[in-house]
Amino acid sequence: MTPPGVLEALGICSEDEQLYRALLARPDSTATDLAEYVDWAATRIGRHLRSLLTLGLASRTPGRPARYVPAAPEAAVELLALRKQAAIVEARLGASVLSAEFRHPDAFTVVRGAEAIAQRFYQAQQCARDEVLILDGPPYAVMPIEPRRPRVVNYRTIYDMASLSEPGELAAARSVGCRILRDVPLKLVLVDRRTGLLPTGPEVVVELGPSSLLDALLRLFELLWQQASPLTPSTRTGPLTGEDRQLLALAAAGLTDQAIARRLGVAQRTVERRMQRILKALDATTRFQAGLRAGERGLLV
Repeated sequence: MTPPGVLEALGICSEDEQLYRALLARPDSTATDLAEYVDWAATRIGRHLRSLLTLGLASRTPGRPARYVPAAPEAAVELLALRKQAAIVEARLGASVLSAEFRHPDAFTVVRGAEAIAQRFYQAQQCARDEVLILDGPPYAVMPIEPRRPRVVNYRTIYDMASLSEPGELAAARSVGCRILRDVPLKLVLVDRRTGLLPTGPEVVVELGPSSLLDALLRLFELLWQQASPLTPSTRTGPLTGEDRQLLALAAAGLTDQAIARRLGVAQRTVERRMQRILKALDATTRFQAGLRAGERGLLV
């Protein structure tokens, strides 16, 4: 039975590794010895021995018949890893050249199919260096836009009110410092202000590069961000508790007491009682007035 591969991640094929392991078990073997040991044809043995020599996994002794010595595993793996790293660096440097060949002003690419779209959303966010901006809302015919946080990347997400129908969803959104807006007009992911992913239909996403359209979408996001209500309460001191500020933020976004109760996981009477306390604390007679006064005091920012 062929032993499980351990060098595949370094680009070594399974047959090369199998022969390398045979050589580790029988150092100083000739090609004939190895052919008998692994039960391969002479041409197959010769082909993979040449591969091992090229990879630095084996060396050949002088004289006839030639004998083959395996490289020490620690040194061989280190060399292969260094070559892999060098190839990755070279590929990254070449990416800018490929991008220049692929993109031109206002260029776009269409991504189709649920699997391809899911992979592209994941790749875009994993490659983010500075920030990811997200407009998120139903319907989720393909997939929900789910923030992933590689390294230290700044995320700003605007959720449609309908996205946060359960208390757990609302708590998760608050934990990452997002905002909520009634009727988010579209779904969108903007990565490092250079890439945009715009769903345009069932299982269809348009990917945008640097362009006037991408600039327009960035401006739209910033306008909606200013209009959206914060879900993360302010840490500033004031007459409102953290729960009060959360409730008032939802009310400012236009939710009814019943909807707020459902999202916070409390009874509607509890919401009504807290709202009366908020109005009194802010010396306001209406919710609109309370929202204005909380905003002026920086309690919702």
